[in-house]
Amino acid sequence: MRLRGIDASFLYAETPETPMHVAGFTLFDVPEAQRGRFYEAYRAFLSQRIGAAPLFTRKLRPAPFHLDHPSWIEDDAFDLDFHLRGLVLPAPGTMVQMEETIARLHGELLDRSRPLWQFTIIEGLADGRAALYSKVHHAALDGAAGMVLTKAMYDVTPQPRSAASLGELLRPPPAPDAASATDLMGAVRDLAINSLRQQIDTWRRLPDLLKAANNVLLPKLPEEGARLADLMPTRSLARLPRAMAPRTPFNVQISGERAYAARALPLAAAKRLAKATGTKLNDVVMAICAGALRTYLQDRDALPKRALVAFVPVSLRELGNTDMNNQVAGMLCGLATQIADPLDRLREIARGATDAKSLTADIKDAMPQDYAFPGAPLLLSALARLYGSSGAANWVGSPVNVVISNVQGPPVPLFCGEARVSGLYPISIPAHGCALNLTVQSYCGELDFGLTADRRAVPDLVKLADALAPSLEALTTAAGLPPPEGAPSDAQSVPIPQQSQPRHESATA
Repeated sequence: MRLRGIDASFLYAETPETPMHVAGFTLFDVPEAQRGRFYEAYRAFLSQRIGAAPLFTRKLRPAPFHLDHPSWIEDDAFDLDFHLRGLVLPAPGTMVQMEETIARLHGELLDRSRPLWQFTIIEGLADGRAALYSKVHHAALDGAAGMVLTKAMYDVTPQPRSAASLGELLRPPPAPDAASATDLMGAVRDLAINSLRQQIDTWRRLPDLLKAANNVLLPKLPEEGARLADLMPTRSLARLPRAMAPRTPFNVQISGERAYAARALPLAAAKRLAKATGTKLNDVVMAICAGALRTYLQDRDALPKRALVAFVPVSLRELGNTDMNNQVAGMLCGLATQIADPLDRLREIARGATDAKSLTADIKDAMPQDYAFPGAPLLLSALARLYGSSGAANWVGSPVNVVISNVQGPPVPLFCGEARVSGLYPISIPAHGCALNLTVQSYCGELDFGLTADRRAVPDLVKLADALAPSLEALTTAAGLPPPEGAPSDAQSVPIPQQSQPRHESATA
């Protein structure tokens, strides 16, 4: 099955400094009987689920002479023990050591000669819990598909589902070029067919393209008897971000080293705040991040006078769609970091997000999800390497400062056998010119924040992570609500010193 252009783009953008995999940090409450040997228990659990998703056993096959996008094929030499590994934290087994270990693993590229995923069980936490660091290449799935995979992999009770009950839940959609050619002439033929298909698709989508341009550039026709003011565009163009975001310490060329921090905040407090202020939960999440970013940059004497701008991924996935691929677009949202009052900042973020969503809705049907032209793998990969090696990100302006993503997760507890999942923290992708990514995933009454950054650009990432809870508290206080209830959980329960602890582990498998 040939990759679509949007999926293959994550392969072409990958360099040693910019790995293009997404990942998860899953914490387990391990039963007493499995402590110290959870790796074996998880391996037995995973081996029964491998057949549920084809991404576990398929690898890439390049097109002849890299004329076209690569294809997915079955790996006849699949080796589970290569993809599932184990580590043990040295004493004392703190969450700081866990985050350091995850940061190191996240900076390592996946082996493209094998299926593009790697799982690592990490044991040795002082409280007896264990963790799973699970990374999958972005070419295989997006955040929404990752959540589909998570729900399929785990159970809602300690009693596991049978592998047969998963059936074809995660099977990929059929593709018209499923039997991609392996010879040169066949590859040329396939490329010609794919290019023709793209041209036909472009002509078919021409009405959508014209409609999108009309919605963005021209006002909507007023109804009979409407006022002259109704001729103006319905969204405020003034609230949409400018072409270039202000410069920050995040807008630099990055290295291959990563920093990571995980925090959990109460979901109920965020929902109460949204209800009390007439905003949406996603607006509150953005405001929490904005408050933390404002505090962090103020402490570094680096807060721009203009508002920071966030790139926010937007899912194009239809309800119930479980395809393992990318169905995503994005929008730019101002974070109102120039506003000191937390409540005024939230309201401005909400207004700007409404305008950005309106703009995205107008053009999303015109957004292409595929493309094909001769030599795309070689040309686009070369451009990515050239951009990274040139250092252009250090002096060329960027339209965004950070990436902020919010993924809806399961509201009920998940189980891996008898081990309960106590946290689902996302781990995402920094890039040249955007060295910081804040991804949030809801799970079982919590907002699980995963902060991923380039280690050199953001060496004190823990300070930003520690500013999230005070940001939520400031918002609730400004709204006249009681402080968020509940003690900090998971990563917040362990004090995090400013200086990182040594990175070293011992392998169990």
